[in-house]
Formats: sequence, structure tokens, C-alpha cells
Amino acid sequence: MAESDLPGGHGDEAAPSTRGAATGEPTRLLRAALQEVSTVIVGQDQMVERSMVALIARGHCLLEGVPGIAKTLAVSTLAKVTGGSFARVQFTPDLVPSDIVGTRIYHPSTEQFDVELGPVFANFVLADEINRAPAKVQSSLLEVMAEKQVSLGGTTYPLPDPFIVIATQNPVESEGVYPLPEAQRDRFLMKVVVDHPRAHEEMEILRRMSARPPEPHQVLDPVTLKELQRDAERVHVHQLIADYVVRLVMATREPENYGAPELRRVLEVGASPRASLGLVAAARALALIRGRDYVLPEDVRGLARDVMAHRLVLTFDALADGVTTTQIVDRVLAAVPPPRVIWDDPPGGEHAAMAAG
Repeated sequence: MAESDLPGGHGDEAAPSTRGAATGEPTRLLRAALQEVSTVIVGQDQMVERSMVALIARGHCLLEGVPGIAKTLAVSTLAKVTGGSFARVQFTPDLVPSDIVGTRIYHPSTEQFDVELGPVFANFVLADEINRAPAKVQSSLLEVMAEKQVSLGGTTYPLPDPFIVIATQNPVESEGVYPLPEAQRDRFLMKVVVDHPRAHEEMEILRRMSARPPEPHQVLDPVTLKELQRDAERVHVHQLIADYVVRLVMATREPENYGAPELRRVLEVGASPRASLGLVAAARALALIRGRDYVLPEDVRGLARDVMAHRLVLTFDALADGVTTTQIVDRVLAAVPPPRVIWDDPPGGEHAAMAAG
């Protein structure tokens, strides 16, 4: 494997990294983009940061929250700041798959079929209230999200690059909604729970948005975004960090082997291998945003809820007892010790090594 990929070997202690502590221009660009989004979006820093992490990690993001907390505005603002094309699809019970991916239309004048591509052919696709559409419509996004292509009439059409689906859902309403199946949830890199703003943030929203709302300016473009995605893929992941990710995921499948036997009663299905891949990709993107070209255990721990919780399937007993998937992830984080970071400061700069926890 290349040096920037997951390293091999199984030593308990690592030699000090020869990588620098900062990543320079990529980090500056990402922070400038996040700062520009914050001129419009008040308070929802985690939602905005996680959306950017999903974009840089080539993943998709599910936002869950009550109406009116700027989920849609955040996505459209992020699209404007990053210079990507934007399409919003309002999911309703009467929606059909062709409304999303496109269809073939017969023209009598030419006696031929023409392909009309759907709104998913954009850099940013907002699937608004995705749980209001039935399973047939939701499943039309599976190929879109996994292979980033659409098959129509025997022809495959690639989607724009970069490409991200950001879906929203309302957790309060239960009438006229169709919960996302496990296969659909697993396609999302992260699920972010969005809360109401706090009092001082609400006051700032009133001040900023009640008269003339600010307009965001473009900071990035699709070509730069693809370069930033490649920069994130080069962020170093130490072997012990990779091992920590695997242990976290395996603890949801075999909790009795990782110091949490009580989770066996509440877990029907643990996290899939997409959780391991997603944790590493998201941690790389987060490290790049935070100015490092190496991943720390704190990056993995901070993203564990967002990446793992929505992939877990609870038993009937757990649902009856009111157990949540975030509580299970917190228990896994407490049971599985992270590797220790050993800091070393040679004359050339700040370096980090890892030691088994």
C-alpha cells in the first residue's frame, strides 16, 4: 500500500510520524468555505461541518430534525459557497422513481425515444423529507448513491463529479411517512441529528434574517472540490487507528468479545463494513478541516455517533425499553479503549506517534 493508505503491520507502538502538523492551502480553503456558510447559517455549526465532511469524504448525509431549523437553507448555501449545481426534490407519497432519475419519452414526430434526465444530475441533491416517499421511490436512489450513476433504457449515465445526496427527515410526524429501510440508511455516510438553536442564536437569527438575509459568496468550485477530496484521501491513518475503527465496529457485532456483553440483548444487527470505511473516510476529511494530515483517535470518536448509530438495528426488547442507537454507540466507545497518542517535538516540527491503549 502507499504511504498515505492504511498501513500494514501489527506493532503495538509506532515510530514517530514524519508528517507535518498542518496541511496549508487545503485547510485554509475548507475553513474559508465553512466561514462563508456561517455568514448565513446561525448556530448549526455541527450540521454544517458534518455536511462538509461528507462532501470531502465522497459520502452522503442524512439530516434529521424538526421543520424550520435551516436544514434546507444550509444545503443550498453550501452548494452556492462550493460552486456546485443544486437540485431540490420534495419527496411526497405520490412521487414515482422517474420523477427523480428521469425517464424515456416517445416523440411521435421522430418515432424515437428521447431520454429526459432527472433532477439527480446535479452536484448537490437535496432529498427533502425523504421518509415521505414509499420504498419504491427511496430505492431509486440506491444506484445513484452507491454507484453514482443512473441506468435508463439500457444506457448508463454517470452523475456529475463531485456528487452528494443530502436528505432530510422529520422525526416527529408518524402519519404518512415510510421509515428508511436498513439498506437505504446504510448508503448514508452519516446521520446528523439537528436540534433547535439556543436563545442567543435565535436572537442572532432574528437580527440577521428578519430584514435582508445575507447572500453567500462562492469560495470553491467543483475542480477545487475534487482536489480537496484527493487531499483528504492522502491524510495518514496509522495502523493502530485503523485497528481502533475495526474494534469499534466489531463491538456492535460481537459485544461480548469487547467488554460489553449486555449489548447482545439489545442489538439485532451490528454495523456493516461500510461503517469501517465510512469512519476512516470521514476521519480523514475532519482531520484535513482541522489542519492535520494525520488522523487522531479523537477524530474517530467524535464521528462515531454520526457514522455508526443509524446503521444499527435494535431488538424488539430494546425498542420497548426505549433504548436508542446513540446510547449503544456511547457504550461501545466506553468499552473499547482508543490508542494513546504520544507527542514528540523534534526540531523539524510537531509529530505524533501512537501506542496501543
